[in-house]
Amino acid sequence: MAKTALLVIDVQDSFRHMPYWDDTGFDIYLERLNRLIRHARNQGWQVVHILHERSGSPFDPTGPLVRSMNGVDRRKGDTEFRKRVHNALTDSGLHQWLEERDINRLLIAGLRTEQCCEATARVASDLGFEVVFVTDATHTFPMRHTSSGVLFGAEEIKLKTELVLENRFARIARVADFTATAT
Repeated sequence: MAKTALLVIDVQDSFRHMPYWDDTGFDIYLERLNRLIRHARNQGWQVVHILHERSGSPFDPTGPLVRSMNGVDRRKGDTEFRKRVHNALTDSGLHQWLEERDINRLLIAGLRTEQCCEATARVASDLGFEVVFVTDATHTFPMRHTSSGVLFGAEEIKLKTELVLENRFARIARVADFTATAT
């Protein structure tokens, strides 16, 4: 039987201070994320919060913004790791921590879908973890392609992430796949 951890990646105040921050859909996302967190706790799964650090930015570890956003269901007993690269496994100590606990299945949730969440899914798969990418428990923002000027919406970006991960690096899931029968 798989031992499971829910990774809540980069849901931190730093993002609210980035020029691309957009509140569109964020409240709905946060409600879904918290539903998944509560379900994970009810199942006895580890809930792990990952925070990103980058000096000289809103992600600066010496500043006040590298903390979980208000509204995230964070409790005593949850574990926290900090990272300086896009994926949550290679420089944070998380990989060793998971191995020490014989955790072999990871549910991926957090900010940004196509960056740190996707990167973590890919690396986790390469390291031999069973990966479940819970797309609607991830969130991202519209992005403009630099050379063409084409604007890609958040939902388009999420769909592309599912396309490149599905059946290669992860199983794609929705929060309702876990919580439909849970209270």
